[in-house]
Amino acid sequence: MLTSQPKTVMVVDDDERIRVLMSWKLESEGFNVVGFPDGESALESIDRSQPDLVVLDLGLSSTGIGGLDMLRKIRTVSDPLASLLPVIVVSGRTGQMDRIVALDMGADDYLVKPANLGELAARIRAVLRRSNGHDLSPLRFGDLYVDLLARTVTVGDVRVELTAREFDLLAFMAGKPGQVFTRAQLLTHVWRSSSQWQDQSTVTEHVHRIRQKVEYDPSNPQWIKTVRRVGYQITQAS
Repeated sequence: MLTSQPKTVMVVDDDERIRVLMSWKLESEGFNVVGFPDGESALESIDRSQPDLVVLDLGLSSTGIGGLDMLRKIRTVSDPLASLLPVIVVSGRTGQMDRIVALDMGADDYLVKPANLGELAARIRAVLRRSNGHDLSPLRFGDLYVDLLARTVTVGDVRVELTAREFDLLAFMAGKPGQVFTRAQLLTHVWRSSSQWQDQSTVTEHVHRIRQKVEYDPSNPQWIKTVRRVGYQITQAS
């Protein structure tokens, strides 16, 4: 009988006690675990250990690479597969802005310490399910070209620079052309968040910024359409 290969989780936390507890729990849940006390050694090991997901402490020591810096480096590396690496932030920072910043920078989920380790394992499984089996073929809408593997966007012959969250939002809607999404749905699927604690105006502002970058006439968009009183959709240019 064939069994699936255990997934490898990289745990990056400068608190040895927490790192050991997380590793013990995740190994008992069937994961392979590699642990690192700092961002430098973790980043150097990514190619070698090839993790399927990273659990990242946002409050890494200020003497080295911080948690946000490590997240930024993962999301901006030239290797497209590494840039798609799922990251769950586990942090003692409870402020709403801390969550928003981490999610905007490309974190796939955010847990507040002390995190329930059973919940952490469940969230890891959920994020891995979402990230596995996605069709990463490039998407084209007339002049708008979205390369999911390289995480690049081109309009005509011009490369457009998007933030990690802007790209995630555009790619999510582009993957389901014609489907209308409410702001609440986009918060759930792109931000892994909820309108209960994050304002839906976050979505509105991100759509506005994307239009400014990709639309020939942002006031009369060709691709990112507003469906009045509902939300947004991606369509072929008319």
